[in-house]
Amino acid sequence: MSLLRWTVLVPLLIAGAACGADRPSSERPTAEPPTAQAAGDRAPGETLALPGAAVDRPAGWVFRAPTSSMRLAEADVPGPGGPALLTVFFFGAGGGGGAEANLERWAGQIEADPGAGQERATFEVDGYTVSTIAVSGTLLPSRMGGGPTEPTPGSRLLGAVVEGPGGPWFFKITGPAATVTAAAPAFDAMLRSVRP
Repeated sequence: MSLLRWTVLVPLLIAGAACGADRPSSERPTAEPPTAQAAGDRAPGETLALPGAAVDRPAGWVFRAPTSSMRLAEADVPGPGGPALLTVFFFGAGGGGGAEANLERWAGQIEADPGAGQERATFEVDGYTVSTIAVSGTLLPSRMGGGPTEPTPGSRLLGAVVEGPGGPWFFKITGPAATVTAAAPAFDAMLRSVRP
């Protein structure tokens, strides 16, 4: 009885394998999932890998190859006032200066609207300390390139320094105030997603 089963099953298995070989390669099932695309080519909403850490990429933000060798990542942030720009920096473990010095430097890039002042916050996420700043006003021309060449009123800046093992990492959004304000919850969620 057992020999009879094998006599029937073996030809069926061979025929089934042969049928799969006749299919175009695009229709054949694959044993392994396709490899991940390069970080700059992935769809928004996935992970942004940083040296020593990772964060979630906000959906709808268009990540692209950085336009400066100093930048680790950058993205266009769409919104009601026109596009804003996210930039991410990393200068090696322990590099780039402390949180306070960077927040002060970023505050100096905006001439604050009268009475606007700065909004600052600090919070902890699983062993990481995140220090943030928000300021609205006129974005001043950049002395380091990559920013506006003329003063740009009606702008807003959100900045964050994420300190933790292997860090710090620096995140900044600049652009039209309406867009940056609308992007603030996604920016906060991205920062709160930081992990090794």
